[in-house]
This record gives sequence, structure tokens and C-alpha cells, in this order.
Amino acid sequence: MTRFTLKTLALGLLLAGGIAQAADQPLKLGTTAAFAPPLEVAVEEAAKQGLKVELVEFTDWNTPNITLANGDIDANYFQHTPFLENANKEGGFKLKAFAPGIINNVGLYSKKYKAIADLPEGAKVAIANDPINGGRGLQLLQKAGLLKLKEGVGYKATLDDIVDNPRHIDIIELEAVQLVRALDDVDLAQGYPHYIRLAGTIDPNSALLFDGIENKEYVIQFVTRGDYQDDGRLAKFVEVYQHSPQVRAALDKAHGSLYQPGWQ
Repeated sequence: MTRFTLKTLALGLLLAGGIAQAADQPLKLGTTAAFAPPLEVAVEEAAKQGLKVELVEFTDWNTPNITLANGDIDANYFQHTPFLENANKEGGFKLKAFAPGIINNVGLYSKKYKAIADLPEGAKVAIANDPINGGRGLQLLQKAGLLKLKEGVGYKATLDDIVDNPRHIDIIELEAVQLVRALDDVDLAQGYPHYIRLAGTIDPNSALLFDGIENKEYVIQFVTRGDYQDDGRLAKFVEVYQHSPQVRAALDKAHGSLYQPGWQ
């Protein structure tokens, strides 16, 4: 055997060893508490198929993207497209959506009225005051027939984009996490079932109107770095998450009827 052949063989063995070692490393996926329980079931189901996945749980909404951008995790799952776009802009990241997950419904809630039609002229309506959630609130109000927005403005809508307010509703902007507390003081408020469930002030299923899958921009995404090249592991895990009956049961348990699959 020639020296060249020996070197080639050694190099091949070295590369094979490196690939095997890389394959032995777990896929690291960042998330937050609201999404962790179904993901934990997906990790268990993936393990049955020989796929190692490590969940890294964060307590805030900034660190998952910072950690991903730094290369310390392979992907994260906690944000929708508007949040991702804003994070890329504010943080100078180059992150991209890899695959869709679920969409959590957001609703319009009231302690005083049973239907949108019952709202009085000049009703006080609270929505989120940040650009990510405020646009979603305005879209909900448009869906309810309470106002009309500029054509095509979508989730980037602001109060300046309102072109018609036929019932002269008085829109009050508050921090998103404070909206549930405002229900005693306003006629109608944008609401997040997760926060409402934690507050225990009203039934999270009692919204007068929910948004739905038509607002696909709010589907929670599996997110990776812009230069991420999947070796098949993330795609396999997404497949488990989207189609495993055990994961679907965990999603139903965690979110009840207040979510929809974003991949259908």
C-alpha cells in the first residue's frame, strides 16, 4: 500500500470519526415556559427514533435569540414572524424561520358585554402599546368590524393607519401584560389566554372574538441562524412535533382549544 493511500485512508477515518462525533451531539433547542411541556414530549418521542434533542429553557424573550445568534444553540421555538423581524432589526441578528409550529389565539374580552354588537358608541377599548402586539390588536378590531385599517398594512398597523372608526371607539394603549388587569376599567380589551389563565380573573375561553390561522404571521416558528445548514436532525424533530399523536395530546393539554396547527 502506498504512502498516499495510507494518508488518504487515515484522513477518511478521521473525517468519519468527526462526523460520528457530531452526530452524537444533541440538537440544542431553546424555548420558554409557555411552549416547553409539548416540546418535552416531542423530545421523548424523538429519542425513540434515535434522535437526541436537548431543550434549553429561557425565562425571558431576549436571551433565546442572543444565544442562538452566538451559536450556543441550534434553533429556538418561541416567536412569531413579527417578533423575529423586530429582533433581527433591533439586535442586528441574521436569524430565519425554519418551519412553522402552532398559532396561539388572541382574543377580545369584556366583563361588561356578551357580544361585540352590544358595545356602546365611544366604547373604551384597550390594546397593547408595543409595535409587535399592538398591530395584532388593531387587526382584531378590524375583524370585529369596529374599525378599518389602510389596505395592506397588516401586522405593522398603528393608530395612524386607522382610516375609519364608525363607532368612535376610544382606543387606549397599555403594556400587553397589563391588559388583563384593565378589564374592570374598559369595555373591551385585547387579551392573551396564557396571561388570563394565570391572572384567574376571567375564563380564557370567553373571548367575544378570537383571531385565527388567517393571521399566519403569528404562527410560532422554529428559528435558526441565517447560515444554518440542517443535517436532517432539526427537520426530523419538526416532523415529530407536527405529526406525533403524543405531541398533539400534549398541545391539547397545554393550550386547550386556544391554539391551531400552523402547518396545516
